Amino acid sequence: QVQVVESGGGLVQPGGSLRLSCVTSTSGFTFSTYTMSWYRQAPGKERELVATSGGFGGATVYAAATKGRFTISRDNAKNTVYLQMNSLQSEDTAVYYCNAKLRLSYWGQGTQVTVSS
Repeated sequence: QVQVVESGGGLVQPGGSLRLSCVTSTSGFTFSTYTMSWYRQAPGKERELVATSGGFGGATVYAAATKGRFTISRDNAKNTVYLQMNSLQSEDTAVYYCNAKLRLSYWGQGTQVTVSS
């Protein structure tokens, strides 16, 4: 059974920063083989991709709205993927979800990020 657990959300002022973490317990496969992604869902909107870190050392991909402000990184020794979010704007307010994918897709419960003064 694969479990995905996010943490690090909270309230931050516009222009501030947050770092989200996602720890994944893998089942039979090493963490480095998983494609790890961050998604977000704002109230009344569909869930959207924020950033992806490919498995097997694959490429990272960012959504246009977050490129240059957000950075996805991973520590395969700790089974953890991070999302460093800088220059946060009110439009970044959402529940952020971590996704682990290797043949099947696994989701965390989400962590709330609120950007407000």
